[in-house]
Amino acid sequence: MNTQKLIDTAKALVAADKGLLAMDESIPTCNERFARLGIPQTEETRRAYREWVMTTPALGECISGAILCAEAIRQEKMDGTPFAKAIANDDMIPGVKVDSGAKDMAGHPGEKITESLDGLQGRLAEYFRLGARFAKWRAVFAVGEGIPSRDCIEANTQLLARCAALCQEVGLVPVVEPEVLMDGAHTLERCGEATEEILRTMFSQLYNERVMLEGTLLVPNMVLPGSTCPTQNTVNEVADATVKCLLRAAPAAVPGIAFLSGGQSGELATARLNAMNVRFKSRLPWALAFSFARAIQQPALDIWRGKQANVLAAQQELYHRAWCNRAARSGTYEVAMEK
Repeated sequence: MNTQKLIDTAKALVAADKGLLAMDESIPTCNERFARLGIPQTEETRRAYREWVMTTPALGECISGAILCAEAIRQEKMDGTPFAKAIANDDMIPGVKVDSGAKDMAGHPGEKITESLDGLQGRLAEYFRLGARFAKWRAVFAVGEGIPSRDCIEANTQLLARCAALCQEVGLVPVVEPEVLMDGAHTLERCGEATEEILRTMFSQLYNERVMLEGTLLVPNMVLPGSTCPTQNTVNEVADATVKCLLRAAPAAVPGIAFLSGGQSGELATARLNAMNVRFKSRLPWALAFSFARAIQQPALDIWRGKQANVLAAQQELYHRAWCNRAARSGTYEVAMEK
């Protein structure tokens, strides 16, 4: 393990007010989004979509790293350039999602577990050879009556930690992604309690697995009320609750925290990230960045609709959303920028 290289890569992923672009949707998820817009659900269409996203002019000004799925990291541009190399050529760091998705957790109704450790070490080594320099593992946690349970929290965080250790062994920066879902009527306070418990448990597991935190990134949810909660808190209330939770649970050794959008609209996710950096940036031990998927890509996908003639307009919209999020990292985002 090259300790300094891991540290340098982790720092680079949250440097210069940039963030991550999560273009790692599973094939079924990508096909579902295509179907809603009448786009053919084929491997070639997915390849073409990913190509125009990653080759958006000047995208590297706002995006430090792009996360690919297992299909995408093996794909190439029309000119034969592997996607990972194309990303690196545009001053971004290629990454890859390495879990196979959340499954129902036996004996725990309403809860999920991510189990993809079988053969993972070999896959990680292959991804490194293909050009990836960081790897993401996602675990999801629902909030409801009696959940998330301790069993669910401990099982999922142990898997996150084990994956992180394996990543560092082969030279990949682990991106640990414990996500408390927005679905439900839970309050902001309940989300904060669940998030803090999950993070505390996960970092304990990371210590147990001897994961080097300086070469690790945290990608969590923001602390939010459930989507059907009667009280939808203000942007500043979300910012305060999120930073308070992280200060209690995230060690200062972690170089950066890149938030998920988690189903928020692009504009709202950007405004909340901006508020955190306006109110707290100068006092925090870690950088606060973004790891957005739909919040950056969906408006552009709505424009593209599978038509080559729409690519330039779609790329302009994609860059705009990325640029707004870079502004949010520096605390200079304003709603007027959306016009």
